Amino acid sequence: MVYDDTFNAEFYKSLSLFRINLKMKLAAGANGGRKSNAKGSSVEFSDFREYLPGDDIRRIDWNAYARFDRLFIKLFMEEKEGLFRIYLDGSASMNYGENSKIKLAKQIAAALSYCILDHSDRVILNFLRGNKCETFKGVTGKQGFSRITDNLSSMTPGGENDLLKSICSEDIKLRGMSVVISDFYTDDLEDVLKYLAHKKQEIFLIHVLSKEELSPELTGTFSLVDSETGKNLKVTGSSSLERDYAATKDSFLKKIEGLCKKYGAKYVLASTENSYETILRG
Repeated sequence: MVYDDTFNAEFYKSLSLFRINLKMKLAAGANGGRKSNAKGSSVEFSDFREYLPGDDIRRIDWNAYARFDRLFIKLFMEEKEGLFRIYLDGSASMNYGENSKIKLAKQIAAALSYCILDHSDRVILNFLRGNKCETFKGVTGKQGFSRITDNLSSMTPGGENDLLKSICSEDIKLRGMSVVISDFYTDDLEDVLKYLAHKKQEIFLIHVLSKEELSPELTGTFSLVDSETGKNLKVTGSSSLERDYAATKDSFLKKIEGLCKKYGAKYVLASTENSYETILRG
């Protein structure tokens, strides 16, 4: 395992408490948590789906393979699983902040994965960097969580990344939920949402920004450096600059919220000033 201070003892302790609190909150609801179509303890055949790496090869239907030359898995009523794809932005800008955006993004991805696996669903991690999508082997069951944290620990942001090109480089074939964790510094977000909606995905955007980006201290003379291209701009702070920045930031956030409403996507703004528990509870 690659050591990453993102997943230290304090993280696992807080994750355990988060899980307990989440279960208590769900139990307090009128009808519990997520509904299931399972019928008792039956093993009645329900459906097929395409084989994914990590599936039990004993579930492969070889008759279907002989007919279609493709691998399919048999599903039974109580064995239907949700399929969750988590896309983590690996551009250099994710390293920004005293508390870096990538650290919070990894913690959110890990906590979501833990809850998904706890419900016997499947998680497929995707790392977006260099206009490509690195897809890790899908996992199920609680035993898969250590593989999730190992994979997240190995992810190192750097360079430029085109969010649209990297997500579209993966041909999504199965319906499910796609969770995109990014700072969304892209002009093509609407096209990303269009692509995921076309692929019959339920879409969840988690917008990670640093405290410095949300509430910057614009005083004195300083240089702004683009972490991805290296370009810099000399700036002198003033009250008018602060007003312009605030207006631009608000417009940026409202545009993303508007696109999410248009395509039926869920949206959460996550500040590095907050913990992943606070963000996910919200």
